Amino acid sequence: MATKKPAKKAAKAKKDDKKAKDAPSPQNAMPLFYKRPMPLDGKAHNDLALKKDFGLDFTKEVNAVPVNLIELPQICHFYPIAFAPDASATPVAIIGLRDNENLFLDSKGQWEEDTYIPAYIRRYPFIFSEMPDNDQLSLCIDVNEDVLEKEGDQKFFDKDGKPTQLSQNALEFCKSYHAAAQQTVAFGEELEKSGILVERQAEINIADGKKINFAGFRIIDEKKLAELDEKTFLEWRAKGWLPFLYAHLFSGSQWQRLTRLLNKRMGK
Repeated sequence: MATKKPAKKAAKAKKDDKKAKDAPSPQNAMPLFYKRPMPLDGKAHNDLALKKDFGLDFTKEVNAVPVNLIELPQICHFYPIAFAPDASATPVAIIGLRDNENLFLDSKGQWEEDTYIPAYIRRYPFIFSEMPDNDQLSLCIDVNEDVLEKEGDQKFFDKDGKPTQLSQNALEFCKSYHAAAQQTVAFGEELEKSGILVERQAEINIADGKKINFAGFRIIDEKKLAELDEKTFLEWRAKGWLPFLYAHLFSGSQWQRLTRLLNKRMGK
C-alpha cells in the first residue's frame, strides 16, 4: 500500500521526518519499537491479520517517546516534554525516570487511566517507508509475532487482495502522522538554531530519602526565550508556534506526577 509524498520538498521532508519520528536505536538502527517493518502487500500478506487487543507491552522498557508538535498542548497535561540532544531537537514525552521502565504501563499492559497516549505509540505496528526511485511512501507493518497472526479476524486485505478498512484507516493515520512530523522537524530545527535550548539534569527525590538523577535531555531556557530577538519571535508567532513553546514550559509540573508514579510502583 502506498501514497504520494507531498509535492514540494518531498525528498528533504522525508529525510528530516525520519530524524524526527524514526530515530534509530543504537542496537539495531531501527525506529523505536520496530523490529522488521515490511511493506504491506495484497498478495504476500493476504492471510495476515492484526491480533485483537495486542496491548502496549512493547512500550514497557522505554522512558521517553517522540511526540509531534500538534500533540504538545495535550502532552503537557500528562508528561514532561523535553528535547533530545540531536540536531533536530526532537521533542519527547518523558514516561519514566529509570532506564528501561515505563511508569505509565502497568503489569497487565494497560496504560495509566485517563491519560493521553502519544501518537507514536498509537501508530504501532504501522509505519511509512520511502519507496526507492519514486515519489511514494509505502505503508509498512512490523513483522512481530506478538501483534500479527494468520487468518485472524482483523485482516489487512480481503479475499480479492484489496485493503480492508483497517488498512485504509492505518494509511490515513500514517499520512497525518507524517505531515505532523515534518512540521515538528521544522520547529525543532528552529529551536536548535535559536540557542534557547539548554541541557538539564533533574534530581528526583523519591521514598526513603533516595534520589534519582535524570539527565540527557534539554529544555527551553525561559530567560533566553524572554531575550529572543524580536524578528525571530514575530516569525514564530506568525507560524503559530507560541502555544507549543508554552506547552513545553507548562509541562514541567508533570515531573511531580512521574515521582508519584515511581513511588507508587516502589510500594511507597
